Formats: sequence, structure tokens, C-alpha cells
Amino acid sequence: MRIERLSNDQFKIFLTFDDLIERGFTKDDLWHDASSVRNLFSDMMYEASSELGIELEGMLLVQVHLMQAQGMHIFVTQQYEDLHWDDDFIEMKVTLDESKELIFSFDEFEDIIQVASYLLPFEIEGGKVYHMDNRYYMILDEIDHTNINKEDIIAVMSEYSNPSIVTSHRLQEYGKIIFPSNAIQTIIETFY
Repeated sequence: MRIERLSNDQFKIFLTFDDLIERGFTKDDLWHDASSVRNLFSDMMYEASSELGIELEGMLLVQVHLMQAQGMHIFVTQQYEDLHWDDDFIEMKVTLDESKELIFSFDEFEDIIQVASYLLPFEIEGGKVYHMDNRYYMILDEIDHTNINKEDIIAVMSEYSNPSIVTSHRLQEYGKIIFPSNAIQTIIETFY
């Protein structure tokens, strides 16, 4: 679990699926087991409070973005309202959002060329490729893998890359676009 302060009243938590498993959860538990999820979020809030040295009280707005292969980005905003809560009580308004895109981070462009040849048999021709902070990123949108077992794609991609903790919004804003669309098809046509 990684915690990053964004401002005086907002911070971000990145939790991988391995972190969830270590805490005894599966991705499906987040959608179906409300009491366990409340306990998970309470534990994370206390850890964040301790690590960042901030006092969490009152209402917290929690936005959870589930990433297909990466884990969860959790944005927490503390609301300072004149509400009279019990000191040991924190109210959380949680919204869940699930991203359908797969984002992977590569050390070298050569790794993208290699993985493209393994994605072609899955009939994946789309994708976008970005470069940012000396790394390459490939985004496979929902349209690129609708009829394919997602776990198979993740397994192939994991051989050559790592799930990215960088969101597509950050890549679009700060990254340099290399292939805006049809990345796999373009790579195959160019390098094979």
C-alpha cells in the first residue's frame, strides 16, 4: 500500500490486488461484502492517518477507482463541516468506479515490440502507447479486449511489463503519445 498526500485535506492510496489478498480480500469482495469493506477502509484510514501525521475526523469522501490489472486508486478528501460527531466516529461516503482499461508499464520499447507479437494471436490490434518519465506505457481499452479472456491478456503482458500505477488521465496530460491508436497493428506492420 502506497500513500501520497495531495493537499492539506486530500490524499491518495494505491492498493495492489496483492495487498488486498494479503488483507484477506478478493476483488469480488469489494462489490458484495459491505461490512468487510468498511473494516478494510477503516484500517486504511488509520494507517494513512498515522503515516501522514494527520487527524482524520468528521466526513471523508472516498473515491475508489478499480484498475483491471493494477489494483485500486483511492482518493480521500476530508470535509471540514460544522458537524458534531462522536470523536471516534468517521463517516465515509464511498463511491466505486471500475476502469475497463488495462495499463502496463515497460522498461524498454523493445519489450513492447516483443509483447505485440504475442497479442496478435488474440486478435488485439488496438492499444495506445505513451512515453513518460523514461518508461513506456501501453493502454488496452475495453474495446481492445471485449471478446477475450482478460486474465490471458494480463498473463502475457506480465511477462514483459508491470501493471501500471499511473492512470490514463495522467498519461494523457503529461505523457508523450507514441501510438494514439492501433498500436499493436502498427508495431507488427513496422517491426515484423
